[in-house]
Amino acid sequence: MSENENIIVKPIITEKATMFRTDSVYVFKVLGTATKIDIKNAVENLFNVKVLDVNTAKVRGKVRRVGRSFGRVSSWKKAYVKLKSGQKIDLIEGTM
Repeated sequence: MSENENIIVKPIITEKATMFRTDSVYVFKVLGTATKIDIKNAVENLFNVKVLDVNTAKVRGKVRRVGRSFGRVSSWKKAYVKLKSGQKIDLIEGTM
């Protein structure tokens, strides 16, 4: 695996992420240490598209409870990647 494949963990396919696709914006779960430039290069190399903009957000882990024991879901980072108009990522579009 190249380093680009390690930066993008998986695409996020939710109702909200699907609504963003009308504006050519795709949502990915990425490594917590990845920068916007790393994410841009990874998406361009993996999917052969032109990235215009990358926005990131850190999602805090939540406290979960099972019986008397408490646990914590890990925190993670997501990236909103805007593509050049008219371009799309076929692998994600095909999963719908």
